[in-house]
Order: sequence, then C-alpha cells, then structure tokens
Amino acid sequence: MNKVLLIVAAFLCASLSEAKVSLPQLFQSGMVLQRGKAIPVWGKADAGESVTILFNKKQYTTTADANGKWRIDLPKMKAGGPYTLEVKSEGVNSEKLVLDNVMIGDVWLLSGQSNIDVHIERVYPQYVQEVDNYENPQIRLFRVQNETATHGPKDDIRPTSINWKPLNKQNAWPFSAIGYFLGKRMFEKTGVAQGVIVNSWGGTPIEAWISKDSLERDYPMLVKRAAFYENDNYIRAQMQANGEASRRWNELLEKSDDVQTYPQPSCPDADWQTINQNDWTWRGTGSIWLRQHIQIDKAHAGKPARLLLGTLYDQDITYLNGKQIGSTGYQYPPRRYDISEGLLQEGDNVIAIRFINKNGAVHFIPEKPYMLCFGDDRFSQNPLPKDVIPLGNTWKFHIGAEMPPCPGGDVSLQNQPTTLYNAVLYPLAPYAISGIVWYQGESNTGNPAPYADYLKKLIGCWRDTWQDQQMPFVIAQLANYDGRQQTGMPRPISYQAEPVNSSWAQLREAQRLVAKADPYAELAVLNDLGETVDIHPLRKKEAAERIALCFDRLVYNNKMWLSPEVVAAEVKDGKIILTLDKPVQPGTLHEFEIAGPDGRFVNVEATADANLITILSPLASPQKLRYAWKDNPLKANVRSIDGLPMSSFEMSLTE
Repeated sequence: MNKVLLIVAAFLCASLSEAKVSLPQLFQSGMVLQRGKAIPVWGKADAGESVTILFNKKQYTTTADANGKWRIDLPKMKAGGPYTLEVKSEGVNSEKLVLDNVMIGDVWLLSGQSNIDVHIERVYPQYVQEVDNYENPQIRLFRVQNETATHGPKDDIRPTSINWKPLNKQNAWPFSAIGYFLGKRMFEKTGVAQGVIVNSWGGTPIEAWISKDSLERDYPMLVKRAAFYENDNYIRAQMQANGEASRRWNELLEKSDDVQTYPQPSCPDADWQTINQNDWTWRGTGSIWLRQHIQIDKAHAGKPARLLLGTLYDQDITYLNGKQIGSTGYQYPPRRYDISEGLLQEGDNVIAIRFINKNGAVHFIPEKPYMLCFGDDRFSQNPLPKDVIPLGNTWKFHIGAEMPPCPGGDVSLQNQPTTLYNAVLYPLAPYAISGIVWYQGESNTGNPAPYADYLKKLIGCWRDTWQDQQMPFVIAQLANYDGRQQTGMPRPISYQAEPVNSSWAQLREAQRLVAKADPYAELAVLNDLGETVDIHPLRKKEAAERIALCFDRLVYNNKMWLSPEVVAAEVKDGKIILTLDKPVQPGTLHEFEIAGPDGRFVNVEATADANLITILSPLASPQKLRYAWKDNPLKANVRSIDGLPMSSFEMSLTE
C-alpha cells in the first residue's frame, strides 16, 4: 500500500512539476516591445492559476483559463528602457520568469520569400565599410525559424538562434539585409530602440502565407490541395523515399567520378575539350569538370586572395591547386572563395570546378565578376578591388560521371496553401508591431492573374489575426529582372525592345493596384534596383530606404513625396497628356506603349516637363497605355525630382 501511495505521489509531483508558467518564443531577454500601443503578453500556466506581471514599476494580474491560457495587455508606453519584465505564477507550482534588457521602441515584421531573406553576408561586398564599422545595441534582431503546419494554426514558433540579438556584424551576418538596413535607418530617424522580426522562406508562393478561412470560399481547390497534405503517413513516406533516392544518386555519383585526379595540378588536361564560358552549356545530369590554368607572378605568389566565380548553375565544388577552397549547393549564391596565404604559387596554378547537376543545363551566369582579388580591399565589390587578375573565358571541359535523373520529387510543404500561415505567422500574433513589410511575388509570376486577390486576402487575414484593421503594410514591388533566366536554362542577355506581355509586369501591376486601393498600404517601387541576371539583387540598403520612406508616411504621417503617380490622362490632338502628382525630371522618356482597338501595343515617344508627360500617339484612337511593361525595363526613366522611379502601370484611355 505504501509503495502504491509513493508511486501516486511521485506521479503527481512529476505532473505538477511539468505544469509551469510559460511565454511564447518571442518573449525573451533583449526583446523590443512596441511603443504607443497596448502590449499583449500571453502564455500558459495551470488552469485557474493566478499569473502576475511586474513591469516598469507596475503590477498586472490575471487568471489562466480552463485550457491554461492567459493574457495581459500592458498599457501604452513611451519609448525607453532597458526594463525587467517578471512573470510569476501563484498556484501550486509557483515560479517566476525574469526577462531583462527589455526595450520599448518600434517593432517591424518583414515577411515574404528570398529577397527578404538575403543575408548581410550576401550583400557585404556592396557595403564593406558600413557593415564593418557599425553596431548598435538599441537595434535587436529576431529570426523566425522556418517550419510548416498542415493541421491548422500552431500555438508557438520553434526556438531560433537569432533571438533579439543586438545589431553587430557577427549577429547580422546570417540575418536579412533589408531587415538590417531598415532597422538602422528607422533608428536614425526616431532615436528609439528598433526590433526587427524576419519571417520569410525562399521560393514560397503567397498562398502558403494565407489562412484557410480566407481561401476556402473563392479558392476551394487550394484548400483541397492543402488538405491532401494533412496525411502525415503520406508526407513521411514521400520524404523518406525522396531522401533515399537522393542519397542513392549521390552514392552512385561518387563511385563513378574521379575526384582524386581531376582537381590536381598534375592531371593531364591537354586533350580535354576547350569551351568558352559565355557560349557553352552542358545539358545532362551528373558531374563535369572544368579547369583553367592561371599564371601568378612573383608579386602575387603566396599572398591571400579571394576568387570570384560569379554565379553558377547549379552546385559546384571548387579547388585551387588540388585543395578545395569552397562549395555552394545551389545556383543563386555568388561564389566568393577565400584563398589562404601560401596556396598560390609563382607560375602555373590550376582552378578546377566540379559541377554537380540534377536538372537543367550547367552554365556560367554572364555579367558577373570572374577574377582573383588581392589586397586589403579584396572583399569589396563596390568598388571592385584595385589589384585583380581577371580569369579567362576559356576552360578545359571533361565529363566526370553521367547519371540518370534523380527520381522522386520534394514534398515542399512550405509551398502548399496555408502551411506557413499556420506555422510561422499565426503564432506571432498578437505581439504588438508598428508595421509589416511584404516582399514576395517571384514565385507567383508563372500565374499572376489571381495575385491581386491573393494579396488582398493576405493583408486582410493578417490584420484580422492582429485584430488591427489599420495595420500598416508596405508592399515591396518586384525589382527588374530578366525572367527568362529563371528556368534553369541559360538565356541570351538581350534587351526586349518590342512590347511584350510580361508576367512580371502583370504581377507588379497587381501589387500597385492593391497598394493604391488600401489607405493603410504603400508601394515601395524597386524597378531600378534589380539585376538582369540575378533574381536576388544586392542593393538592399537602397531597397530598405524606399520601404522606410513608405513607413514615414504610413506610421509617422509625414507629408512626403513617394514615387510619382498618374492622377489624370487626356487624349487631345494626337497627344496623350498625363498629369502626375509631383514634378519629374525633365527630358525624353522611354518604355511607354499604347494600343488601339486591336489590342496590339506599339512603342511611343514621350517627354516630361514639370508634372506633365506628353506622349505622341501614332494611333488615331489609342485605347490603352502602358509604362515599363517588361520583366526587365532597363530604359524606364520616369523619376521624381529626388530620384524615385515611377512604377510600371497599365491604364485605359477611354474611361
């Protein structure tokens, strides 16, 4: 009997010890709480247990409900800190959580796909001096850990390694570049603490970020598609099969390829085929080797250097004189490989690249730097280092191991409807924030038609989740990019001179129209900050500045000029006269097109004077007007006096 009582008592003690007061992952030491708004604090405890918060010399108390959930809304406060926040439970399992170094300031949520996620490490060569010489403990960084959920919204996010870290080079290195520069700029403007929460996932479509309730009425097939992935057994089996297929493919590849001989300087390559990197592809799966001999003089021999290999498709492992100096697992990151002191020798040196490819065509990306960089400034690309040795365009080519395509396909739960809303968006609310940045759309350019409706639903359901129908949204418009490069097959770099029905322009137009119709949203126009061959342009500081200008208007009510917009159009005497909401830089303008009743667009001449644009019409009855209606409108040049570009647009001339 005594043994039974002891077992029961031990069980009760264990159960009681497990029931602790807790806070969501967002609530940690070093966090930033939003000034000027009620501050929700919530968590879990034993059902019916009393919970008390001590903060800023005041005490607040509530009781956990039948499910153990509790919430206390702290009153609006001014910016300040650091403070200590204490959470105490008063029940059987009385305990206390203490969070220190808590600041009150402004909090920003940045979400979307990879252009939000591009790290400071990626853009560092553009801003070497700034990143090296700036740190600010008043700016705190938080990165939401990627996760998916197929069975409805989760209560909390996963633990993360970047949890309200102060801004410095080390903490920012794996953090969003736009988040870094936005936090820095907003601190410079306000002088108060800045909290930057980044919640993004590269390659994800907008549907993954929208709630089920918002989709099910108008898009029942999307909801059914999401329901298909609610079967955990299917997901587990598919992921296991795909993992085994990939492992087996790699195993067979390694057995077939001579990875010992081909990287070595002594490898005979005179009989290898010679190729030109600017006019070459290899359409196959497996591995190939490229080798280039470079001559190093006595002045550079033995010195540390950095090898720039542009951007390559797809995976590479790169060697210098037989030693591996770097590798990259997929196509987008720039190849910047550091060469240690003593590795470069006087005379002949050999760069060997092993490409591994499972789909598409192996190729070099043009318009990127391919060179050896020396000196203390070798990490900079803005400007390029003073001491460089360019690589040649010709390489020796040899097939390492041809392979059949790798079978199977990734489940990619992050690309399915609702999965990211459930896992990483819903759990963040109702954490008080000042505004949201949404930078996404590249993954929806294949079907831009429903994007405007998707975006309205996303904004609506996120505002519902925060119970704030005036939550400020800044929509970062897709930057210019030659969408023909996105397919995994190389495309010639040629300017699209004639009118085209651009899907990228259609998606930008959806972003513009949604922002224009929403009094609490603004559009950050980025159509001059992109790169023809890189879907991840590096000028993130400039992009963050334009996002910040939008928040200046939305949050701080600054009456300021953003990108120029057309407010009126008149067709008269063979001319189309556009009136803008602000003056623009005068002169000849490009990238305007008009169409008549047949719907066929033609290029037209245009000029700007003050806030008027005059377009000469070769058509007797122009019906529609477009501007910058291309994936990559390089010649678009309508700019405000202070340099902000006008968005692409399409408008009717008959209404």
